[in-house]
Amino acid sequence: MRHETGRMIASCAESDFPEILEIINDAASAYRGVIPADRWHEPYMPEAELRGELAAGVAFWGYRGDSRLEGVMGLQRVADVDLIRHAYTRSAAQGRGIGTALLEKLKGESGRPLLVGTWKAATWAIRFYEKRGFVLTSETEKARLLRRYWRVPERQIEESVVLQCSSRSAPQP
Repeated sequence: MRHETGRMIASCAESDFPEILEIINDAASAYRGVIPADRWHEPYMPEAELRGELAAGVAFWGYRGDSRLEGVMGLQRVADVDLIRHAYTRSAAQGRGIGTALLEKLKGESGRPLLVGTWKAATWAIRFYEKRGFVLTSETEKARLLRRYWRVPERQIEESVVLQCSSRSAPQP
């Protein structure tokens, strides 16, 4: 998928790992002081955690500028759904449509129910997904979905939301 001259979206390779990690930790700084202090750590995503996400099947797509990755977004197939995982744009590149372009690409890659989880305090992230066809699930449904499709501690379930792509059928209980 091509955008402006020299810009494109493609699946990421192992050689992109350092840039993926850099983008995630740069962009996640927006969560510092917003999400509960017991959920924040430095760096936000250590290298070993990212390697674990890749081993668990998160496939990253990247928006490449003229000389480097500007944004990344992961897609993870879990049971009967696809999860949008680790969607981040470099701080200096935000507001240029990179996240939207990546999300549209991943929607096109998935024909299954599509879910995304984020921090409930990250109101900007919730608005981003809502403007692009996702709807918040209920508290009860959120907890059920997080326990079924993600590996997160109970404390994170308390502090998170799940949004579902409104154009896809919901996963069955």
